[in-house]
Amino acid sequence: MLLTRIMKRVLAGAALSLFMGETRADYALNMPRGVTPLSQDIYDLHMLIFWICCVIGVIVFGAMFWSILQHRKSTGAVAAKFHHSTKAEIVWTIIPVLILVAMAVPATRTLVRIEQAGDADITIKVTGNQWKWRYDYVNPGFGLDGGFGFFSVLKDDSNQARQVRSGIDPRTVEHYLLDVDKPLVVPVNTKIRFLTTASDVVHAWWVPALGWKRDSIPGYINESWAIIQEPGTYRGQCAELCGKDHAYMPIVVKAVTQDEYFDFIGEQMVAAASESAGADREWNKDELMEKGGQVYNTFCVACHQANGQGLPPAFPPLAGGAISTGPVDGHIERVMNGKAGTTMAAFGPQLGDVDLAAVITYERNSFGNSTGDIVQPAAIRAVRK
Repeated sequence: MLLTRIMKRVLAGAALSLFMGETRADYALNMPRGVTPLSQDIYDLHMLIFWICCVIGVIVFGAMFWSILQHRKSTGAVAAKFHHSTKAEIVWTIIPVLILVAMAVPATRTLVRIEQAGDADITIKVTGNQWKWRYDYVNPGFGLDGGFGFFSVLKDDSNQARQVRSGIDPRTVEHYLLDVDKPLVVPVNTKIRFLTTASDVVHAWWVPALGWKRDSIPGYINESWAIIQEPGTYRGQCAELCGKDHAYMPIVVKAVTQDEYFDFIGEQMVAAASESAGADREWNKDELMEKGGQVYNTFCVACHQANGQGLPPAFPPLAGGAISTGPVDGHIERVMNGKAGTTMAAFGPQLGDVDLAAVITYERNSFGNSTGDIVQPAAIRAVRK
């Protein structure tokens, strides 16, 4: 009977291994070496300490097992009678101290280097929000003037697959929960300074290939730096439990050549200029609804759901809601300033005039709501003043 149970468990484990397939290949016993000088220093330090501990373990356990074997009672061994040995105490005090010093020197050197974020070529501010990241290129580097920023949120295919009763098999989605709509783009072989903070609760920005993790704390700015040596796409996640959708705010860093980075900067500058120009014109309802749907699916769907029914009581429905069908001014105020004591964030500091006008128009004319109201970017600009 016992043998039968064991065989069943072995077969079940084998079947699970085959089922996991590609997922199993993502796991490793050791930490990654990384693609930055700092991550490689940390890896080398980790391996040095690891082997020192292995040697100590072999010596200590070897001596212990040898003593047990050679001085067992069955061989007639008699325990020695003494209170202490000054020489032994000196030896087992000095040797550990020397070992700790030998470990402390490279550890201290690495810790000091971790904090050397000065003389960076590029400065990027990373802000954690429930539940998305914002990247502001405070200094794009290479003598480029002006900065810009954008939000990076969970990619739409992953966002749809993770919804309850979506009918989408997550295994069919490439990089499920580890892909975003807009990755952070940086050049290789360039020192990048990261400033991490948060707008609401504590988050943590973590990309294993970079070799470090930094907490994003409201009201504080933590410094980090990296020089990515190899072009590629490097993925990470928020590593601090930050609320309902903590699992749905991945990080994607795309390291490119300098020429590709210049192209990216140019595209972002054009997009920023286009958005600024769009805020100065009057939009028709169809344009606002189309734009508003995109904004809603990016920033609002996680709480209020695709059908606008929300998840009461924490996330009230927009379909027939008092705010979404009430006075327009109240709707604008709630979206821009949020509601204290709830998870309703203030989107005024996060979104531009066009996005805010579009999403409010969308919410007032979707999910069975038919107010017919149209909110123009100019109305948002007036409230900001």
